[in-house]
Amino acid sequence: MRLRAVVALAQGMAAAHTPREFWRAAALGACAGLDAGFGALSVWERDHGRLRVLVNAGDRAADEEEFPDAETYPVHQFPEITEFLHERWAAGGRPHAWVETADAPVVTGRVQGLRRRGRCCCVVAPIVLHGRAWGELYVARARGEKPFTRADADFANVLAAVAAAGIAQAERLEEVRKLAFTDPLTGLANRRAVDAHLDEAIERYRADGSVVSLVVCDLNGLKRVNDTHGHAVGDRLLERFGSVLSRCGARLPGALAARLGGDEFCLLAVGPTADEVVAVAEELCVRAAELELGEGVACGVASTGDPIGPLKSARRLFRLADAAQYQAKAARSSKPVVAGRDGTVVRLADAPPGARDRRRFRDAPPVEPPAGP
Repeated sequence: MRLRAVVALAQGMAAAHTPREFWRAAALGACAGLDAGFGALSVWERDHGRLRVLVNAGDRAADEEEFPDAETYPVHQFPEITEFLHERWAAGGRPHAWVETADAPVVTGRVQGLRRRGRCCCVVAPIVLHGRAWGELYVARARGEKPFTRADADFANVLAAVAAAGIAQAERLEEVRKLAFTDPLTGLANRRAVDAHLDEAIERYRADGSVVSLVVCDLNGLKRVNDTHGHAVGDRLLERFGSVLSRCGARLPGALAARLGGDEFCLLAVGPTADEVVAVAEELCVRAAELELGEGVACGVASTGDPIGPLKSARRLFRLADAAQYQAKAARSSKPVVAGRDGTVVRLADAPPGARDRRRFRDAPPVEPPAGP
């Protein structure tokens, strides 16, 4: 029976696709293995000196959220954490689970919690990762049920070890995922991340009409900086512009700032109006022009909030923003060029395949500056 519980716990965690699914699978798997109704997984945040609850699973009390935003407990309120997770290890012992009951003569924080939430007992198993305390697995039974035994605590150690192995694997996968979607130089998202988010954004646009906007930027003068001052200085220019892009993009809630590669960057926004996005793009152009050694930025904007015609795919929005950027570069514009507002970009982006190769955008006729008032 308990072997099946271990296998079920491991399978449940392996099937999880997100951190929350993983946390829930670990807590529920421990509940099933220990024949209990409630389980929680918590992480020990050393820098803040607290235990933070990641998930409350099973039969929750009225004050328990499944995925709490701010359920934390100062470590000094739980001296057993320090005792079991440090002192005993330092003395050559091994971490092991322990049982607490609501009728214990010494009223600890955990005992108070059991009484307040109508539970008779709990078993707490330390989760150890890379030889250090990572957090704990907490499983509780309701009032009136049979208290946990020493044998239950021993089995909780096994479940915690299985959870620890799963956590280690999940953290490795999360690190790989971050690397796969992050530009290593600037720390911004990369092209792969943009493509994934843009596909989701277009689905949302089709579902509820949310405005989707893409700002594509080409950092001017990077080749000259590399040739004159060296690539290390060029990299610093890219990093500084990435910071400017991130700061400007923060004005658009939820916007994704990314480096597409080389000297090309972009902002993807879902929700803000086209005018709000254009205003941010204008600020971006101003701030980029102030960067030392740089020569400003060529900036193109494409938004479903402007008259750009039907949007059959995410690729077309990218093509529009890309064409607008090249128009801005050709015109040496100090302001963004906006698809659908200039009379040229939409036609260029929708030209036959042989004429719309993005390498040809740079050679397209420059945008005429808007007429004065």
